[in-house]
Amino acid sequence: MTDAASQPGSAVVTAAPPADAGPTEADWTAAVAAVRQLPADARVLLICHVNPDGDALGSMLGFGLGLRRLGVRRLQATFPGPPEVPEPFRGLPGLDLLVPATEAYPDPELVVCFDAASESRLGELADRLTGAGAAVVLDHHASNTGFGDVNLVDPRAAATSVVAEELLARLDVPLDAGIAECLYVALTTDTGSFRFEATTPAVHQMAARLLATGIRPGDISRRVFDTRPFGAVRLFGEVLGRARLEPAAAGGHGLVWTYATQDDLARHDQRPYVLEALIDSVRCTAEADVSCVVKQTTTGEWAVSLRSKGAVDVSRVAVALGGGGHRFAAGFTGRGTVDEVVDGIRAELPGALLKPTNA
Repeated sequence: MTDAASQPGSAVVTAAPPADAGPTEADWTAAVAAVRQLPADARVLLICHVNPDGDALGSMLGFGLGLRRLGVRRLQATFPGPPEVPEPFRGLPGLDLLVPATEAYPDPELVVCFDAASESRLGELADRLTGAGAAVVLDHHASNTGFGDVNLVDPRAAATSVVAEELLARLDVPLDAGIAECLYVALTTDTGSFRFEATTPAVHQMAARLLATGIRPGDISRRVFDTRPFGAVRLFGEVLGRARLEPAAAGGHGLVWTYATQDDLARHDQRPYVLEALIDSVRCTAEADVSCVVKQTTTGEWAVSLRSKGAVDVSRVAVALGGGGHRFAAGFTGRGTVDEVVDGIRAELPGALLKPTNA
């Protein structure tokens, strides 16, 4: 760490961590300094990735509420694209921090990014990283490119909210119900309600700390996971009806995939966010290790979600196709027709096979 860490507003550069390593003590110290040594009138901008999910929004808003407790007055939170919060997250505390990307501070003294593995995930807000202030990145994707001045990237963390909670603790910010609800939504989202392999004893210990503030997990789960417009139910039925199973794909481990178009959304009068949950209905297919949902975002462009049950590292597939993620959950932006996008996935699967643990 350089002497720049002692200068308010200075950019403190730390190297990107190795793929399997978490933040070093120097990284944590630099991040704390970047916050603690801000001038009283500093502008702080929090950014999460395009089409934010529960971890991105929850981590960002929970951390924002923590900064507010520290006395940060000039504080904004935002994300690229249309300023629309998905319905399941419209009850989150801290939504008053959100501003449209077009109204975000153009030259903040501090930028903090959440759950984005690369600058490209920040869209039109990526230029905020090149200002005079420091850029701190909080993330848990192994594919993170280390694009911040300070990189708190922990691929072992179940969610970005794990990193956010640790930084808040190091800033001596106590948990309250508002912060805890945001972080709990983030944690449950990225662990699939504590069903995914990332659910460790530490995850349950964190959940216990959050629940101890008095938040109501049943209410949160119903709002985030178990509430869906009837139009979305009809849409899911239609899209699942066109699912395709390819047992020979992925070295015989199997691939199941489906797709949804803009016309599908319009026909059922639904917003794009409802499709985020569709992958869970596809991934349960017993005959396939790899599942995929291809969602049209505009003509010739598709947001692709990939999941694996353990035989395939789908992050390798996603990275090869311009995206990123984790071994068992990843995504990328595909271009062309649906068949061309799926052809690209199919071609990358053999090179992404994982060796058996007893090999």
